[in-house]
Amino acid sequence: MTALTRFTDGFTEEPGYLDYARVGPVSAVVAAEMLGQTEVLARARYGSLDHFFDQDRLAREAVARTIGFRPDQIALQPHTTSGLMHAMFGLTGGVLLSPRDYPSSPFAAVRAAEALHVVSPVWLETQGNRVTPGIIKAQLTPAIVAVSVSLVDSRTGHLVDLEGIRQVIGDRLLFVDAIQGFGVVDAPFGLADVVASGGQKWTRAGWGTGFLAMSDRAVDSLMPVFSGYVGTDAEVPFDDVTPPSRGARAFRVGNGDPIAEARFAAALTEIEPVGVAGIGAAVTENVTQVIDLADEFAIPVVSPRDERERAGIVVLEPPTEQLTMLQASLSNHGVTVTAGGGTIRLSVHAALHIDTLDMLRGAFTSYSTAATY
Repeated sequence: MTALTRFTDGFTEEPGYLDYARVGPVSAVVAAEMLGQTEVLARARYGSLDHFFDQDRLAREAVARTIGFRPDQIALQPHTTSGLMHAMFGLTGGVLLSPRDYPSSPFAAVRAAEALHVVSPVWLETQGNRVTPGIIKAQLTPAIVAVSVSLVDSRTGHLVDLEGIRQVIGDRLLFVDAIQGFGVVDAPFGLADVVASGGQKWTRAGWGTGFLAMSDRAVDSLMPVFSGYVGTDAEVPFDDVTPPSRGARAFRVGNGDPIAEARFAAALTEIEPVGVAGIGAAVTENVTQVIDLADEFAIPVVSPRDERERAGIVVLEPPTEQLTMLQASLSNHGVTVTAGGGTIRLSVHAALHIDTLDMLRGAFTSYSTAATY
């Protein structure tokens, strides 16, 4: 049995599930970890609870191994949005970002501007919602101190070129919302200054899992506006309000959920034997199968076809008058997808059961037959 086979054997969801970009059903390993940790918490035998206080470190170490940062450069967060909020509220100057990005980044930038009046969102004009190094370069100004991008766009499925973006922005800070690629895209995260992601999608760790990773330069540049007592270097600062730590831990408000942290560590540890690159290769192969199937039925694919520009998302855009028909066909055949904005988004992981492909083919066949008449 290969490492990839052992990994994909942990996918326990029912056939027909193609919606990992919305939520990834937890893996068998994560489910077992959650049950085990919950049992320990429920019984609370003498001395049994101490290990909960080590889960933060274990999860940070697992994140560090996955993205190539140091554990001390990582602060656990309950989700991507909280990490991006911490980073945006700590910024001073202009930040260039697309208004069409997933709302986490635009909301963080606007809320920070409204509250503190020290950061200024500069809206990037894109072509087909795709953010490229050339588009960014053409719109840079001296007032822009940071650029914020999504690793994979949630609407188009476009995978950004982090290396190209780093080259064109120079020494400006680079923020990356990694949620739609974390765990399946072998990205050069070391080029970024801020990386935020959750573990509830492609990592399959469940809700309440996430992190904020910060380069040393980001720690020096960003102000920890929301920094609670766990963000100091003191173990428990009962008697004094001590200064924030000079590190990523400063960007924390309170202690996290240790069971969520254990789930996150378990999910990331499960990835290690096969590696993100190995998982990404399997995703690429499966995405190709879905695109080929859509092509067979002449259903327009508007997400990238080039393997260098895509991850696990396939976006279909049937004629407007036939959109509801395609949605109904997918639903009638038990295929779980996300629809909105005139498109249908299928998201494909490393495991693609033959029954899922058969269900998808059945849905496309029904749609094609109905559309003909």
